[in-house]
Amino acid sequence: MFEIKDKDLAGRIGRLRTKSGVIETPAFFPVVNPFKQERDVPVSKIREVGFRQIITNAFIIKQKLGKEAVKVGVHKLLNFDGIVMTDSGAYQLLMYGGERIRIDPVDIVTYQESLGSDIAVIADIPTRDDATYEEALHSVEETLRRAKLVHELIADSDTIWVLPIQGGVYTDLVRKSAVYGSKLTNYRMYAIGSPVTVLEKYEFWKVVDMVATAKMILPPDRPVHLFGGGHPLIIPFMVALGIDTFDSASYILYAREGRYMTEYGTYRIEDLDYLPCECEVCSKYDVSELMEMSREERTRLLAIHNLHVINKEIKKVKVAIREGRLWELLECRARTHPSLREALNKVITYVDWIEKLDPRLRGDAHGIFLYDVTSYYRPELVRHRRDVVKGLSDRLRHGNELILIPGNPLQKPFRESKVFKEVVRKLCKGNLVECIDKSVIYTPFFNLLPTVLDQAYPYSQFEAPLNPSKELIEYMYNSLVELINEVLSNNPLAEAHLVYCSELSWSSEENIKEYVLSRVRRYSERIKLIRMNC
Repeated sequence: MFEIKDKDLAGRIGRLRTKSGVIETPAFFPVVNPFKQERDVPVSKIREVGFRQIITNAFIIKQKLGKEAVKVGVHKLLNFDGIVMTDSGAYQLLMYGGERIRIDPVDIVTYQESLGSDIAVIADIPTRDDATYEEALHSVEETLRRAKLVHELIADSDTIWVLPIQGGVYTDLVRKSAVYGSKLTNYRMYAIGSPVTVLEKYEFWKVVDMVATAKMILPPDRPVHLFGGGHPLIIPFMVALGIDTFDSASYILYAREGRYMTEYGTYRIEDLDYLPCECEVCSKYDVSELMEMSREERTRLLAIHNLHVINKEIKKVKVAIREGRLWELLECRARTHPSLREALNKVITYVDWIEKLDPRLRGDAHGIFLYDVTSYYRPELVRHRRDVVKGLSDRLRHGNELILIPGNPLQKPFRESKVFKEVVRKLCKGNLVECIDKSVIYTPFFNLLPTVLDQAYPYSQFEAPLNPSKELIEYMYNSLVELINEVLSNNPLAEAHLVYCSELSWSSEENIKEYVLSRVRRYSERIKLIRMNC
């Protein structure tokens, strides 16, 4: 049912097979009102923009049409020949409460089956973001009870049934929901429930916690949906954590309020002088022309623009996955809004888990861009520090000579650099092989690198700033000091040649004295400082 084609971080490009066709994920499902859509944005237009999948509300259809809708089926009712996902009315339950909205869990499952839904959601109980712990616990337990109630009913269904994971901001309850939910094997898809109000408040870091907690438990071969993930700002972060599909009515809800989506944030149309987009709407109209239109026409056009922006962001994420640049996309997005920076900081706390899912080998590998301290937590660098740096002392402890050479990021591979050639000539008497064997490159972001590996990916395939932050410099020198201490303490005959060059600000004599010599005083006689040109 679900085939994974490409991966980066915990994100993936996949093929989700339904009875009406195949969806390439990550995919966005525009929410469609079954009775008002033609007035807002016709489904034919949604399809034209590029969406082969939509989601609609089975509860509303049942309330208004009942068995009449069953006779024609949901595809003909909506006049849509793509993939149709139906919800059970949980959003109405979230907005209006259980006193006003009554949904029979068995009846709504049977109804969605009769409608012919390709993907359908059981009647869950959403967890509000302002719910007390007791209320959140009830939503988890009641959703699981309902999931068990209809579990056998959906056993042989050709509809993909979705089990929402509840618990909201209480991650221990999200974990409980995911643990018990993953045992119900007739559900071929999961969803993260109730993040809508949290997303509306731009509390993205809370959603990162919710998604990561669930994803660490749910079966990795099952697709996971995010309800209400309708702004391009959050899409890259959620995909990076393993979300495969999204839905939202944001495109039309924002448009009704005169809100214009961009990949960097949302603007009110009256506050803009120019339209920073080249979609079919923005290429044809300017701000003044949109403002002169009737509200209904302006809403329709803004909704079409918003759909284009969402679709464009989905495509950007797929390109980033293919090229192994999803982390870089997160870093770029994190600079567009403080809440996204908080989200990235939260993602970093899960980097050990993400690294386990991140592919070691890539068919379409590209050089990596390293920006600042957030780049330090890329999975490639996490693996480097764990597998390469930690093994350096074991590899070098029996040698009598250790040569430490600054790595200029503008001269790669490092063995071809000016300073390395000078080291070979002066310290190794022209013996390149011997020099490679006993030398270690020190450079920000990577910290330490055995020269023998400098031509392997990504050590020659990266771009980094010449003047990194103090924090990165400190990380590098911490590793350098640790290596010197281990090698010299294990071999009383060993000496270290520490090369530095003032052309690189972080490899100056002042930095060497401050970060290294002051911390290895007991070995000062066995450490030789050598100034060379970089």
